[in-house]
Amino acid sequence: MAAKNQQTQKPNKRKQFSSTKTDKDGSKSKKPKLLSSTPSSANPSNKLLKKPFNSSKPKREHPTHSKFKKSESGSDNKELTKRERRIQAKELAEARKKKRKPHYTLEQELASLWEKMRRRNIAKEDRSKLITEALQKMKGKIPEIAGSHVSSRVLQTCVKYCSQTERDAVFSELQPHLLTLSCNAYAVHLVKKMFDAASKKQLAGVISSLRGHVASLLRHMVGSVALLTSGVHASPYAVIEHAYQLGNASQKQELLMELYSTELHLFKDLASIKESRLIDIISKLDLQKSSVLRHMSSVIQPILEKGIVDHSMIHRVLIEYLDIADKSSAADIIQQLSGPLLVRMIHTREGSKIGMLCVKHGSAKERKKIIKGMKGHISKIAHDQCGCMVRVVYGILSAQISSVRNAIRVVLVGIFSMVDDTKLITKIIIRELQTTLKELALDKSARRLLLQLLHPNYSRYLNTDGLASLNLTVPSLSSKNESEIKSKKLSRDEESSKEAAKSDIPEENLDEESTKEVATTDSDMEATESGKSDTPEEILNSAEGGKKDPSLRRRELLVNSGLAENLIDVCIENAEELLTSNFGKEVIFEVAKGGSDGILHPTLDEKLNNLHEAIAELAAKPKSDESEEEHVLENFHSSRTIRKLILDCPAFASTLWKKSLEGKCQLWAQGHSSKVVSAFLESSDSEVRKVAKEELQPLVDDGTLKIPETKQSANEN
Repeated sequence: MAAKNQQTQKPNKRKQFSSTKTDKDGSKSKKPKLLSSTPSSANPSNKLLKKPFNSSKPKREHPTHSKFKKSESGSDNKELTKRERRIQAKELAEARKKKRKPHYTLEQELASLWEKMRRRNIAKEDRSKLITEALQKMKGKIPEIAGSHVSSRVLQTCVKYCSQTERDAVFSELQPHLLTLSCNAYAVHLVKKMFDAASKKQLAGVISSLRGHVASLLRHMVGSVALLTSGVHASPYAVIEHAYQLGNASQKQELLMELYSTELHLFKDLASIKESRLIDIISKLDLQKSSVLRHMSSVIQPILEKGIVDHSMIHRVLIEYLDIADKSSAADIIQQLSGPLLVRMIHTREGSKIGMLCVKHGSAKERKKIIKGMKGHISKIAHDQCGCMVRVVYGILSAQISSVRNAIRVVLVGIFSMVDDTKLITKIIIRELQTTLKELALDKSARRLLLQLLHPNYSRYLNTDGLASLNLTVPSLSSKNESEIKSKKLSRDEESSKEAAKSDIPEENLDEESTKEVATTDSDMEATESGKSDTPEEILNSAEGGKKDPSLRRRELLVNSGLAENLIDVCIENAEELLTSNFGKEVIFEVAKGGSDGILHPTLDEKLNNLHEAIAELAAKPKSDESEEEHVLENFHSSRTIRKLILDCPAFASTLWKKSLEGKCQLWAQGHSSKVVSAFLESSDSEVRKVAKEELQPLVDDGTLKIPETKQSANEN
């Protein structure tokens, strides 16, 4: 019996052991347990875990649920058609707009009138009636509705086509609110339109009303990002720039004075002085230079941080600031501007000066940023497409466009003259120019970039403003450079006096002797020959700022980069078009001559000979009265270009004589071609004169070919 009892008790003990083991493991085991593995009755906490997964039944059965709504309104929706529901929604939207906009009904009426009055094929009388009707409806409410997207456009059309009395009435109603409207994205266009249509008296009143708010409006950023990209929006600082462009010199000065000093900002009488330069104003009014610098930096820094660098007014302020700034302040401004911002500044005369100063006084790293910032814009800058953008966006007068073109071009000329990193210039600037060499050579402004490399700092190709801008400096950053320039000038004067003392010719007659050797009656020839005697002047005009030898830098940019070889190929392919062009003739002349100082020789002699032969082939074409195209020897531009080449390039003269003119001189001894033929006897090279004298002298004796005796005797002597 005891054995039987032990056998029956063993399974019970095992069950107890297993249950204790599971409890023990359940308390100490690190393995996570699944909720499904344990029965819900054993673990009471499972009820709490299941609660978040159960959706609340009362919410489903709530009477305001969407199911109940659909069931209730289903009968109503079935009764309305789609068109009726659309009309109902439209009426609801109209009712909301009327509550939100107090002049909504008026704007709708004006929009319907505007659609009629802005048509091109409408009669003037009908348009004037519609404009009068629209102005009558807006009377007394113009300042309130001018900021609307629709009514601002209606007002612009009305101001454009209305009578002067109606325009004056609109102006008098808007004038007290001009500052507020200038900060509105839509009303700003109306303000600019009012400026354009304002009389001198009204414009003076507007500019005086802007006093005290110029700095704050310049910093305002309404639509400033979209101003340059799309031209759709405008900004308050564009209003200030518009007023600045339309004002006379005294009104411009009145706007600028506020940005110079606190005293000039507060006291209007101080701002009415005649001096325009800030240095003269400080000295006359005895202002503290440190306070002026603090005030100007507080105005300039927020403008630069926001990237508002597009307008000439800001450029003028920056120029004046750099003129009086200390070394650290000037260096900070140059560092901030060096980069893509500078591309947006060089469309004005003052902006191009700032660009030159940044290139001249910037470090190698800053110059690299400037050049990289121009990547992709080189052809636009060279072809003056930026100048066209200036005319459209900023409203600059057409008389100023020529100065804008020169301003844009001078910055690239300065880079060619000052930056020593020729590999970077070749990679970014020259590679982009090589794709459009023909267009560059025929363009009025872009050709000067090529001419600067072929004949640098020549007064015939660069005007006085361009040459002066190459020598611009920031006083605080160039104190050492000025002393070096003065010492160089003194050393040159000493050397010239020593050479004059050694020679038998008196010093005052040196210039007279040099001019006698190159004197000619042709005005073009005088201009080119004067370049030979202008060598000291070119040295003085050469831009400083680079450490590399200018001739080495020029050779690397022109010859080693492959630009000259490509340019010669373009001249060979388009020789006739370039010769007969008013602008391209100078490029082909400098290329065929081999450049100043013979920079293209001897590397490209073979290519130059091919160019000489191409020009000679054009000159060898038979003369015919039937053809509409003018012969190159009879064309005004090409005949004078070929004449200059005969006088300056003996190699070309011999090629032209052998292939084109030998035995045919009597045919070309009259008209414009006579200047080409007579150039052989006027040449300073004895070999050229000797080749042509046998055939040309009988024509001179007969009177068929006329040559001034002074020239012939001077050349023979």
